[in-house]
Amino acid sequence: MSDPLTRPPERGTSGRTPNPNAIVAVLALAGIVVSLMQTLVIPIVPELPGYLNASAADTAWAVTATLLAAAVATPVAGRLGDMFGKRRALLVSLGLLITGSVVCALSDSLAPMIVGRVLQGLAAAVVPLGISIMRDELPAERLASSTALMSASLGVGGALGLPAAAFIADTFDWHLLFWTSAVAGALGLALVLAFVPESRVRTGGRFDLTGALGLSAALVAGLLAISKGGDWGWTSATTLGLGAAAVLLLVAWGWYELRAPQPLVDLRATARPQVLFTNLASVAFGFSMFAMSLVLPQLLQLPEATGYGLGRSMMTVGLVMAPQGLIMMAMAPLSAAITKAKGPKITLMAGAVIVAAGYSLNIVLMSEVWHLVLVSCVIGAGVGFAYGAMPALIMGAVPASQTGAANSLNTLMRSIGTSTASAIAGVILAQMTMDFGGQALPSESGFKTVMAIGAGAALLALAIAAFIPGRKAAAAEPAGAGPERAAVPAARA
Repeated sequence: MSDPLTRPPERGTSGRTPNPNAIVAVLALAGIVVSLMQTLVIPIVPELPGYLNASAADTAWAVTATLLAAAVATPVAGRLGDMFGKRRALLVSLGLLITGSVVCALSDSLAPMIVGRVLQGLAAAVVPLGISIMRDELPAERLASSTALMSASLGVGGALGLPAAAFIADTFDWHLLFWTSAVAGALGLALVLAFVPESRVRTGGRFDLTGALGLSAALVAGLLAISKGGDWGWTSATTLGLGAAAVLLLVAWGWYELRAPQPLVDLRATARPQVLFTNLASVAFGFSMFAMSLVLPQLLQLPEATGYGLGRSMMTVGLVMAPQGLIMMAMAPLSAAITKAKGPKITLMAGAVIVAAGYSLNIVLMSEVWHLVLVSCVIGAGVGFAYGAMPALIMGAVPASQTGAANSLNTLMRSIGTSTASAIAGVILAQMTMDFGGQALPSESGFKTVMAIGAGAALLALAIAAFIPGRKAAAAEPAGAGPERAAVPAARA
């Protein structure tokens, strides 16, 4: 009897051979749909207190709850996908997105809105699950370009979703935002059912519930301290207590996982240099990418009378940011070509250099709308390179049976970077202010400081990526079963 990990992929229920083009298109669409939820509420955040009859501090949980749910769900869904089927976990994630969208669409008060946003956040594992499905189902020569496109769907959905959400919020009832999300999720689910087969590459076994609860508690504590520290006070007992609890919980969780027979995360695999340094670079990249998302919209919307604000609407913000997503998608084949020729390590390092150049450009070009369009496109190109290389690096170092968990952990690392960027940029912009008609607004020097930190984070990612093993070292490093590694030769670093 053949090893289930090395058998050909399972075909669809009708016995037909899956169409690789259809698989890639459907999974990328699903990634775009899920990434839409990240920007869905941005245009209505200032109006939520009136819509939900709650304070601004309370309605901020509509954003925070999604962040926390996504952090918890991503590693858990990845592991469940490895164990019981990645397509099945993907369908459950899309089902949660649809349910959460409907709950939000029917909400007129805070509690159901938060419940709905939590359910939407639980769908965040769709992109890493989609990348893992691609590894199982696609020919080796298609893998690099397809995973690069799937990774780019994160930026595409966010960039294109902002102008669409702004238009809907300005023109129609705000509930339509969530009805649109529900319909898009239902379309994605139907297409996955129709075109994406379930893989036979599974680990089986018992789910590590203790490990899942421990990691979830540590992530919630840490991300709460990061995301709400500015509101609670960075030296408050609540913030410091949550930060300390997160550290202690992570230490205890790591001790447990190293001894668990079937751990949620194989820490020994994540300690391999190729995985470890890729994940560390992902944190720095997540930080760097999100810094732009905080700076550019504020620069565009601040009054022209400040001397550096451009006085534009939220719709203009969306239109300025939209090309970034298209550039990220356009970079996918180029990223794959460089990965094939030079290896994903070089692609990742090239992306870091481009992102750093984009932020440096932003420091001197920030007085015209076209300046910000140019900057967002340059940074988007760099992010497209890097996000296309990261899955290749991860999949080149772990067995196929651990792909879901490994990709999900990498996605989580990026999320931690973005959350940290939000907190640090928030502190800087709150401290470096100017008086404008009796109102404290972020100063021009504050924005430039955040841009400089964004460039520094990209250069840090470059330095970390330099420690990723090259092609020869990666080829010599054991990654588990030989056949599993051979299945993705293009993904080796």
